[in-house]
Amino acid sequence: MATTIYDVASRAGVSPATVSRVFNGSNVSPDKVRRVRRAAEDLQFTPNRTARTLRRRNSEVIALVIPDIENPYFTEMARGVADVVNDAGYSVVLCNTDESVEREAEFLRIAESENMAGIIVAPASAMSDLGGVVARGRPVVAVDRPSRDDVDVVTMFNREAGREATEHLIGEGYRRIACITGPADVSTAVERAGGWSDAVARATGHAPEDGLLWHSDFRVDGGVSAMEALLALPEPPDAVVAANNLMGVGVLQVLDEHGLSPLRFGVAVVGALPFTTISPRAVTIVRLPAGHMGATAARLVLERIAGDTQPSRTIVLRHTVEPAGPRLQGP
Repeated sequence: MATTIYDVASRAGVSPATVSRVFNGSNVSPDKVRRVRRAAEDLQFTPNRTARTLRRRNSEVIALVIPDIENPYFTEMARGVADVVNDAGYSVVLCNTDESVEREAEFLRIAESENMAGIIVAPASAMSDLGGVVARGRPVVAVDRPSRDDVDVVTMFNREAGREATEHLIGEGYRRIACITGPADVSTAVERAGGWSDAVARATGHAPEDGLLWHSDFRVDGGVSAMEALLALPEPPDAVVAANNLMGVGVLQVLDEHGLSPLRFGVAVVGALPFTTISPRAVTIVRLPAGHMGATAARLVLERIAGDTQPSRTIVLRHTVEPAGPRLQGP
């Protein structure tokens, strides 16, 4: 594996930000300069000259482009990004796309025109195009969702998250389990629904029934409309997997309006519920490491800014599952 500025920083006993400043010609004490250059020589680390030249022309700003600024999941991710880049002497500009590829493209153009040092982006859809900024040498990291372009990626085992959420409901005795997921052109929505389908097929010996999978938007209203449609089926489900936190809130709102307790009607949510009046123990939660994901993406983009030229990397983070309490008997 190629040596990074983090390896150099560890050997020199300084921060990665100090290593970056040494190679970018910033003001650093002579002692630290000597330690960093000695560590780099020992580790045979050579920063990319083109990247260093580009870096000197750039601002001290990193763009974070996310689909939904109102979702606490992305707020937690943004905090992880900011904590790391601020320590390295950079600021973060937050850009909200509302899942729009067109708006995302405009933010990418702005980041390029303003000479921002790097870009961290959660692609709005499978059609997102990062190729332009990548071709012009801008360091780009895709976070939460993969990219079709050749960039570093930080994501998680989304299919496994959907599968484990469903398996916990099956283990509680639920048999007719539905899935409410996001848009069909968003990879996380497709992968989590795929995990649900895998678990149902393994438990029943056949694919899920038509009508039990609903694609909606990743917001509260999306969960509400899909849950209402599921309850209106001639044979409604007895449990549901909500593929993100806000849709989970919408599901619980509808169940409450229909007098259905989540300890009788099974609910599993991928992502921590941001606000709810029920006990967290009433719902199975697949907790996603949003802050860790943001921090990891920030470290990758800082490495690229410092001149790291190794091939693009994909880092996949693990989730945890918090099962609901015992199921209540009766209607």
